[in-house]
Amino acid sequence: MAELKNRLQADLTAAMKGREKTRVATLRMALAAITTAEVAGDEAVQLTDDEVLKVLAREVKKRKEASTAFAGAGRAEQAQQELDEAAVLDEYLPKQLDDAELTALVATAVEEVTAQLGETPGPRQMGQVMKAANAKVAGRAEGGRVAAAVKARLTG
Repeated sequence: MAELKNRLQADLTAAMKGREKTRVATLRMALAAITTAEVAGDEAVQLTDDEVLKVLAREVKKRKEASTAFAGAGRAEQAQQELDEAAVLDEYLPKQLDDAELTALVATAVEEVTAQLGETPGPRQMGQVMKAANAKVAGRAEGGRVAAAVKARLTG
């Protein structure tokens, strides 16, 4: 079993003992999402820590989108609840890259693609650069941020 999943289960037990209502609900939801991912498909599999991180990142993104939607609908209390849940899940995700680190990783990815192609990539080779950049970023930045950094590098 994945080490991260074990940690989530242990933290759930501790949160239940400490009667932390939001943390318990959030960790239960996260473990349910992980279990759903494990049984999706033709046969059940055990997720690796990297796959568990992807599930958690997806759940954080859902919470942030829901918070924005609730805030737009004038439901501030529900929006705050979603942000609180996202904050609990953020504790399990790797530290996010700042803009300078992301730019440096994108520059390295562009250099790699340049070496492969024999020429400097342009906007048409964005997919190749994105593939190289995402391998380096490894979940430490949202896809939209990575795409924006790659596009800025290739066009300007």
